[in-house]
Amino acid sequence: LQRNSCCIDPGFAEENTGPEEETMIKIAGNSYLVSPSVPDFHGCSPGWSSAFYGAECFDSEVHSYMENLGKQKSSESQNIDAKKVELEQLLMMETKNYRKTIKFYQKLLQKERRSKGPDQTKSMLPKVRRQLQEMKSKVQFLELVKKYIMYAEQWGVESCVLPTVIHHRRTDTMNVAYTDESSLLLYYNTEKHPCNNQNGVRVLQAGTPLGLMAYLYSRNAFLEGYVQQFLYTFRYFCTQEEFLQFLLDRISSTLSSASLGPSTSLTKICNRSFYILQAWIEDCYSVDFATNTDLLCTLNEFISSKVASLNGYGERLLSLLEDVSARRSGSAHQCSSMDKCEEEGEDRKALHSLCKKLSEDVSRKAFLHVFFLQNFNWKLSKGMGPIAQCPREQLYTMSSVLPKPCYNSFTEDFPVSFAKADEVGPYLLIEYSVQQLCCQLTLLQQEVFHKCHPVHFLNSRALGVRDKCVAVQKAVSTETVSLKVCNLFLSKCIQDQYLLQLLRNAESISTWVAAEIVTCHTSKLQVSLLSKFLLIAKCCYEQRNFATAMQILAGLENLIVRQLPAWKILPAKVAEIMEELKAVEVFLKSDSLCLMEGERFKTLPTIPSAHVLAMHVQQLETGGFTMTNGAHKWAKLRNIAKVVSQVHAFQENPYTYTPDFKLQAYLRQRITHFKDADISALAADNCANFHQIPAEKHSRKIQDALRRMKATFQ
Repeated sequence: LQRNSCCIDPGFAEENTGPEEETMIKIAGNSYLVSPSVPDFHGCSPGWSSAFYGAECFDSEVHSYMENLGKQKSSESQNIDAKKVELEQLLMMETKNYRKTIKFYQKLLQKERRSKGPDQTKSMLPKVRRQLQEMKSKVQFLELVKKYIMYAEQWGVESCVLPTVIHHRRTDTMNVAYTDESSLLLYYNTEKHPCNNQNGVRVLQAGTPLGLMAYLYSRNAFLEGYVQQFLYTFRYFCTQEEFLQFLLDRISSTLSSASLGPSTSLTKICNRSFYILQAWIEDCYSVDFATNTDLLCTLNEFISSKVASLNGYGERLLSLLEDVSARRSGSAHQCSSMDKCEEEGEDRKALHSLCKKLSEDVSRKAFLHVFFLQNFNWKLSKGMGPIAQCPREQLYTMSSVLPKPCYNSFTEDFPVSFAKADEVGPYLLIEYSVQQLCCQLTLLQQEVFHKCHPVHFLNSRALGVRDKCVAVQKAVSTETVSLKVCNLFLSKCIQDQYLLQLLRNAESISTWVAAEIVTCHTSKLQVSLLSKFLLIAKCCYEQRNFATAMQILAGLENLIVRQLPAWKILPAKVAEIMEELKAVEVFLKSDSLCLMEGERFKTLPTIPSAHVLAMHVQQLETGGFTMTNGAHKWAKLRNIAKVVSQVHAFQENPYTYTPDFKLQAYLRQRITHFKDADISALAADNCANFHQIPAEKHSRKIQDALRRMKATFQ
């Protein structure tokens, strides 16, 4: 089972093994407010699998393994500290062995590449690979057991203690009139628990905002996946400020009493508060804290003034905030630097020379035709001859139709040769193979997809997202989006609007596809580009890059593009791909979890269509969120969290294609060049987009008509 936080990738960094292994089995002496070790500090978030699988995430094997931990004899009583010590030691040894095996596997790969003839290394590689998978699964399983002990066994409280979580805000108010649990939370009974075979298990159905926040402290909250589901969906019934204040109140009221003992409710409440806070920071910093400076300042001030002076956990939280902030700013700087061309000197000259040759040398048509035949696996029909090349003076510049280029961070500071890539037109697209273009478009799409968060897909109606992407206005900036539509979040809840940027990027690619086709000055070149884009889309969805595949489909389904004469001379095998793409679109729209079926999503990279996913979430958001008594429907929120959790699941397995920065820069420039283009205006200036009647045939028809009329008068 792969998880967002527990999964250890074979390519993880190995330079930190020493300090981690030294601190893994250390346990605090007399202080029961346990400050987690370095490995624990970055792993409090339950991960997407907790929200997706729920109670099924911890199967019967985890329960039985946990029961046997820390017991030398079957008659001995269980001890939570003994369980932790034994588990940490096992995890340390398995992780160490796993890292050593990775190093050994990498050495075997290098040796196998250097060897030319038959070698024993080749027979060893499959065995070591299987061993790696087994060791990886074991490490993941031990991490899962560790989280079970940490969240459920050690710091979870029973349901009867939840009123204490709500009312105990001061250490001197022990005797308070508790609100009955039934007024805060509603349950329904199940006949049998799917994991531990217990009868009469209560499942949360609805609750008040205060009751839903208090349920985070329940022993079953983590086991049911409630913690991660709550972090995804709490904005429907409380603001970020209200949730933070709730956690800070629990910490303030229990911090000084946490030394009473590990089994006391106050100690559990205090520790659970810290770990929920840390899980929130780890999982939702980009959507809650990075966009709300007041919220971040409140948290920093509280930790510095009230927590840091009492124990080491406050310092660790401050360090975590700094690390997450630095990581976010570092990734933003990296993304902006990737937009600039690397090795500008020689690359700039090389591409400029290529552009010049493509635009001036008429004899290049034969060379392009050879490339075109080599890059496709299907045979051209007899009617298709060499691609005709127009003289340079007949090439369209389209300067009167296209909007003035505005190179933002997406294509900032391009070299002069890239800025003049419109002189080449679509010829570079023809020269590159389908696989090359598919890989680089996938990497570009992955770059923007990995910046999104599951929360970005919630409440999209309030952002103006409709059933068609055209509803997202290009001219409207992110800051000025109208919120006249019903806002499902609370009015004071700040919402990050990155989804609009994601959808605008998708629309830009669709517009680019349509513009490249309608600006081709010959119908044969249009056929070549139509075939190229259809094959790229097919390659994308076969590689599970459904986002780019659907963007190309949207460009090909443009009303102007669909009416081009080139479709009539398109090879039949290539034309069939259009129907395949439409079938894929129907499949994606049929089920919100269709991409999570089976085991392929766990091992193969996937990029979903952002618009299709947003529409699925909107469908789940339809209808009321509250019951007649005012309680919020947790079953509805749970389903929404399950659907959006697949965003983190897909981000866990990135594509590992080798980037071609020169091709990526060319694609970025072309997409930016056409992103706001008027397709109908572009098509109107190109005679290849209209059905032509040959002049001789037309004059012959007129002569025949005149001859018939003359015969009638004789």
